[in-house]
Amino acid sequence: MTRYAFLGPSGTFTEEALLSLGLPDLKTVACSSIEDVFAAVEDGRAEAGIVPIENSVEGSVNATLDALAFDSALTIHREVVLDINHALIAEPGATLEEIEIVASHPHATAQCRRWLAEHLPGRTIAAANSTAEAVQRAVAEHGVAAVGTRVAAEIHHGVVLADSIGDYADNKTRFVVVGNSVAERTEDDKTTLALFMYEDRPGALLMILSEFAYGSINLTKIQSRPTKRALGEYMFFVDLEGHIDDPAVALALDCLRLKLREVKVLGSYPRARR
Repeated sequence: MTRYAFLGPSGTFTEEALLSLGLPDLKTVACSSIEDVFAAVEDGRAEAGIVPIENSVEGSVNATLDALAFDSALTIHREVVLDINHALIAEPGATLEEIEIVASHPHATAQCRRWLAEHLPGRTIAAANSTAEAVQRAVAEHGVAAVGTRVAAEIHHGVVLADSIGDYADNKTRFVVVGNSVAERTEDDKTTLALFMYEDRPGALLMILSEFAYGSINLTKIQSRPTKRALGEYMFFVDLEGHIDDPAVALALDCLRLKLREVKVLGSYPRARR
């Protein structure tokens, strides 16, 4: 039996992503936050964990990126992409007119911004640790609705006031499985890096990009984030096609290690089918 930590409680998109992997003898460990998922794996409560890392509408999940880059030695060894369909959920018998507060994870409410502005203008938007936690609150408190999943409504005995309330069609979220193991090389891999410079200087980003260009390595994502050491000091997250054991990728990383303060490999793993 393998224990997997996930962002809970039961009924989150993260749990759906985990169940979609079809893992045998799976035991789930619900966690209250992304940080707690990492902690659960690190302290032995789970062998691996799954967390959201990127949404097609709202972009990167910074709590996951920061945990990987700054706070944890865990690495990514698998990814899964999940279609996202948001619903508005409340206690049985509630009506749309009675709703005064809309609760959910900030990423979820942001993905429904236009719908909420049109159908529930002026309502208070309240943050929750997860969509399922918000559903629990909505079922327990009169006048509160949650942006969450239909599955969460069923599990926590809520009712769906409106379905498919997202602002954009084809909304998807990418989730990653994190742990201490290393994924084996396949014929279709990707690698995620955290790159730290010695200092900000003209041409620094061009130098980084050139190493990948020389090796004909395709970058699928690049993003800057504060290093958390000083105002105006940034590092880069990079996703690229290929595995760290591929000769071209290995050479590019060796060259970057000579020029950067740190090259942290956050994972090298099979690409998900979308």
